[in-house]
Amino acid sequence: MLAITRRNAIKDQLMERKSVTITDLAQKLNVTKETIRRDLRMMEENGELIRTHGGAYILDGVQNDIDINMRQVLKTQEKSIIAEKCSALIQPGDSIFLDGSTTCWFVAQRLLGQNLTVLTNSLQISTILSQSPSIQLIGIGGRFAPSNLCFIGDNTCRSLSNYYVDKAFLSCRSISRAHGITDISEDYAAIHRLVVERSNKSYLVVDNSKLDNTSFAYTCPLTSVDAVICDAPWSEPWQEYFRSHNIAFY
Repeated sequence: MLAITRRNAIKDQLMERKSVTITDLAQKLNVTKETIRRDLRMMEENGELIRTHGGAYILDGVQNDIDINMRQVLKTQEKSIIAEKCSALIQPGDSIFLDGSTTCWFVAQRLLGQNLTVLTNSLQISTILSQSPSIQLIGIGGRFAPSNLCFIGDNTCRSLSNYYVDKAFLSCRSISRAHGITDISEDYAAIHRLVVERSNKSYLVVDNSKLDNTSFAYTCPLTSVDAVICDAPWSEPWQEYFRSHNIAFY
């Protein structure tokens, strides 16, 4: 296979799936992993993709759903900063909700040993917190989403509707001052809308790459949440927006 043909095949995979792994591409294209690595390096230099450990991804389109295994190795420093800010807001005895995002996965790792009640629709977060006897863990089931290792759908929403929490921590794919909170699908948007309604305090957690973007499914206006937590300092237009709408920001 010619190099240009191979790179076009990689581009096609990225357009369809938004993220790819070196192992999968090497198998599909019947070449060595080192060949794929060289292709990805060249394509990154041309601005066609973003490389990460074990693969690559693109940020393109309103339905950009990157596999969770890829997202867990992206922006780890930024998510750690957000997780530290979140953990400072959680008090002993709180009942909290953590969604299936990788950012909340980072938050969960800081909660082991605390006296909390935790609701989550995330399989990975449930696995982490099951190790802590001081945490009363409530797993929310439903239709399993393999790409995000969490539960979504009507049954998930029905199960969630049985509970209220002190604090909810949820992420999303995009936020903008013009279009509010948006996500990759209505399933995730519906869960977040419900959780916001059923929490005394709702905290939206987003890394800086999600700012000033719009995704496929509308969730709710930014004014629906009590606070927004980001890894980076907020720009002056964002600060002005938050102050004028009485939204806390961290």
